[in-house]
Amino acid sequence: MYPHVASCSSVETMHTNESSESDGYWWTLLPAFALFSFLLHFVWEMLQIPLYAGLAEARHLDATLLCLQATFGDVVIALCAYIVVAASARAWHWRPTSARMATYLIVGLVITVVMEMLNVHVWKRWSFGPAMPMVFGMSVSPLLQWIIIPPLALWLTRRHVRGART
Repeated sequence: MYPHVASCSSVETMHTNESSESDGYWWTLLPAFALFSFLLHFVWEMLQIPLYAGLAEARHLDATLLCLQATFGDVVIALCAYIVVAASARAWHWRPTSARMATYLIVGLVITVVMEMLNVHVWKRWSFGPAMPMVFGMSVSPLLQWIIIPPLALWLTRRHVRGART
């Protein structure tokens, strides 16, 4: 369906014969993945407003802008995790095997934990309200967010890309 190219903007185009989904360019997949990630993460960020100190009392615009900023960070984390697995699979349209999904989730969780700890304990950009469930000094909501949202974004992206190519 799509012609193969050797390179694109210093990023080598990855291709493998593992499935028909491996055909195609990265630009057909990554924007769809980023969009689904953005929409899902933004909803999650808005829903968890009551769990953060002072956010529920903030002006609506201020809280929305803060959630929007956090959502962009979430999308960057999701893209980084996706690209790590794509590089190891040597395919932009990688099949979600157990090992690849584990790698995808672990990369995202590690980045999430590091960023959460830096933002809360080092940079003090935000703090948690009493309603935030905590485990070992880490808030549960961002961990659940990474476990739930990115696999859902992957699923939606795969359905979208498959539908667009048939």
